[in-house]
Amino acid sequence: MFDLIKSELVRFRGWAAALAGVHIIALGFMSRLVDMAQQPLIVHWVIGGVYALVGLLFGLYQLGTYRKPSQWLNLLHRPLPQQRIAAALAIAAALLLALAVALPIALIALWQDTMTARVVDLRHWLLPLSAWLIALCAWMAGAFSALRGVRHAGTALVLLAWIITSRAFGFGVLAVEGIVLAWLAMLLLGAFKPDLSAPPRSLAGTLVAALPAAMAAYLLVMLCFIAIEFAWIAQGSHPNNTTTPPPGGHNFVEKLDNRGRMLAALQDSHDPDAALLREQVKLSDPQGIDVQVPVLPRKNELANFRPMEFDDGHRNVRWVFSHDDMRLHGYDLAMRKPVGVVGVGAANAPFPAVALPGAGLRGMGEGDAVLVGGNTLYQYVSETRQVFPRVGARSGETLLGGGPVGETVAMMSDKAIYFLDGRALVENQLPVTPRLRVQMPGAMGDLRNLDLIELVDGYLITFLYSAKSHANTGAAPYLVALHVHDDGRVETVNRRALDFDYPALYRYSAWWPSPVLYAIREAARDLFAPAMPLDATAPAPMPRSILWLGIGLCLLSLVAALRVSANRVLSMPARIAWIVACGVLGLPALAALWLTVPRR
Repeated sequence: MFDLIKSELVRFRGWAAALAGVHIIALGFMSRLVDMAQQPLIVHWVIGGVYALVGLLFGLYQLGTYRKPSQWLNLLHRPLPQQRIAAALAIAAALLLALAVALPIALIALWQDTMTARVVDLRHWLLPLSAWLIALCAWMAGAFSALRGVRHAGTALVLLAWIITSRAFGFGVLAVEGIVLAWLAMLLLGAFKPDLSAPPRSLAGTLVAALPAAMAAYLLVMLCFIAIEFAWIAQGSHPNNTTTPPPGGHNFVEKLDNRGRMLAALQDSHDPDAALLREQVKLSDPQGIDVQVPVLPRKNELANFRPMEFDDGHRNVRWVFSHDDMRLHGYDLAMRKPVGVVGVGAANAPFPAVALPGAGLRGMGEGDAVLVGGNTLYQYVSETRQVFPRVGARSGETLLGGGPVGETVAMMSDKAIYFLDGRALVENQLPVTPRLRVQMPGAMGDLRNLDLIELVDGYLITFLYSAKSHANTGAAPYLVALHVHDDGRVETVNRRALDFDYPALYRYSAWWPSPVLYAIREAARDLFAPAMPLDATAPAPMPRSILWLGIGLCLLSLVAALRVSANRVLSMPARIAWIVACGVLGLPALAALWLTVPRR
């Protein structure tokens, strides 16, 4: 086994060393231009995609060279069990990928940590491991695809898609990558046999291959639906690209301006003040509230949604948020030397939650900045080089941002809107207590638009809940108009239901082809992921016709599997497993059976 590992290392050492050299030069060049540790998520996706492509091509080539019958039999006829031969090839690939992928990242991180003033946290030291796992998973997928052929490639590639769609963060991402690696390893071990076209004969081997094969067929169905939607758009009748959407539907309201949406929310209202409110809307300039934290940052997440840094132009200092000590670390932009660490208040206490730079407040001094973290908005004061908490929402809420509304300031959390005295924010750096709190009438994930105007005796706020009404996870679309009085009273002026612009067959297209696979997809995506308060929705009840459609397709798949499996090269345990899978997983499992298992 050691000799086989050594021979593979010698075979590819030149390519691995060359790739490592190119890799470290590329990372070093980019690190001289920007702080790679603070790049947004899209940059990490692109770089991770390159690592996956390298691993995939390496696996395809390495095992592809053994794919010829003579070379394959020569490989398997070594005095080693087949599983140890596969393990030897995998170990060699893992070492080569560690040299070409992980080592350059670790060296750049070491240089940045010891030779620069930039922030390097524990989460950044996990990036080499994550990159290595991604490349190794892709190698496993490429090796399996090379041995089993194009028809079986989706079985492995769908597991790579799990890494892309996962909502886990930090150590949870590494756990998901580890699970994918273990699953791909089982697939690869099952493929190491003299007859590469033979399907697994054991029940466990069949289940290991059947579930990802069915999921690959399910995703293929989703891609077909996307192609159909493109054709729908090209045909010109798609609800999103019609010239004039049907009145009464949510698309019609979404395309209105602020004033139009507020008037639509007051339509058909029986409130005695509705007519007066409509006139005030026509005479006013409605506005919304800026969302400064569209994605909730998490402690120790491997990548940033956006850079966690801001510049103090007055002092020429850049402040970077560190996840390790939950404080701001500053360095001089000219001298590139550290200038200090700043926490909350005079005691420099750590931030309770990860803080992101936000939009500034009126009246702030030169170099001042706003930070939003958890349920608190903070102000960095350049003159004193201190951070003070200014506005706080209730415990358990997530502050998203805010903006001026007349002489006041409106702040929005995931559950409520707060109104504060704008003058108090300017006069000093003390915490400001909101004078009004308005509970949101729906779930944050369903909120599409929020518009408001200032009245003589308070505010008029309208909410449009239709952000996900095109999908099965969204609420039935509706508008709500609230009249908020200065004394804290909140009256519902109107609640108006809107029509769905998309048919139920479209809205539930992710569910009815396979209800169980849809549930597995959602569970896999949320594995090791915390609750996402910004994505919380109140799904509309499922139509009974869609429910019966999903059940009927599963029964049809079960009956068809009895006939299809009879003509396939399957042992009795494997055939029973496929029939049960087709009955439970539906048509995607039947398609996987038909595509991946050869005829007798």
